[in-house]
Amino acid sequence: MIKNIVFDMGNVLLRFEPELFIQRLGVTPEDRRTLLIEVFRSLEWAKMDRGSLTERQAAELICRRVPERLHSAVHSLTDQWERPILPVEGSYELVEELKEKGYGLYLLSNASYRQHDYWPLIPCSRFFDGTLISADVKLVKPQPEIYRLLFEKFSLVPEECFFVDDSPANVEGAGFCGMAGAVFNNGVPALRKALRNAGVPVAE
Repeated sequence: MIKNIVFDMGNVLLRFEPELFIQRLGVTPEDRRTLLIEVFRSLEWAKMDRGSLTERQAAELICRRVPERLHSAVHSLTDQWERPILPVEGSYELVEELKEKGYGLYLLSNASYRQHDYWPLIPCSRFFDGTLISADVKLVKPQPEIYRLLFEKFSLVPEECFFVDDSPANVEGAGFCGMAGAVFNNGVPALRKALRNAGVPVAE
């Protein structure tokens, strides 16, 4: 029986769209491509999620590889990419409904240290019972250790949890550790259906 729902954050609760973030800066198409590769697809970004680099350290390393005219953009993308907050449509209503029905709600996210600064600004965050952020524990999904740490930290039984993530690899990793789940890639209506199929009585 499912008693707890564990959510990823990016592209599940909060829109994470690098192309959109870059377009906000008003740079040329050529510079957009450079920023996409050098920031969001960089080793430094992965290290921020693992907690081995701060945002400032990552930006300084990336700036060594890009023209000086892009330095301010690099810092904006590492330090302020989430401004303004863009919730995924329908996520607030679903999370609120699950909370009202008595389900435990937890966040398991690959994110940098700064996640703690903007998490309270995401409207549905107030419904959550706990969070586990990769940078804090130096582990990232889909490493088995991060799922097991989640269970231990919040005294969760894997078989009583349902995991939602936009990465198939992360959902597969959760399943390996005993937690069923669904890949979030067709919006909240499809997720509602997956939850109902798992025995969670949410509305259509």
